[in-house]
Amino acid sequence: MSSTIKPPIPGGRVQVQLPANLQPTYANFVLITNSPSEIVIDLAQIMPQIPDARVQARIIMTPLNAKLFSRALSEHLARFEAQHGEIVVPDSSSLADHLFKPPSPPGPENPPK
Repeated sequence: MSSTIKPPIPGGRVQVQLPANLQPTYANFVLITNSPSEIVIDLAQIMPQIPDARVQARIIMTPLNAKLFSRALSEHLARFEAQHGEIVVPDSSSLADHLFKPPSPPGPENPPK
């Protein structure tokens, strides 16, 4: 078996090939677990009134790659907010509660907002 060594791409850039038949995956819920050598990210969908979250994709990274991914995502979100305004994160106990829990009726313990 012969192998050809390609010269490095100038500037450290990588050519990314996107398959024509690649289907996008929507996820609004994430579960993150780890072992000593891997970070496992399960991207899932949760739907109103359905108690199960359906995992759509599983991403496994080294801790170093997960840290670099976190940094890249943080930098991207900072640029996004600079262009579109701050992303407001709700104060509820979980994002799932905020998105899918029916609103409580106004009362003494839940005044209208």
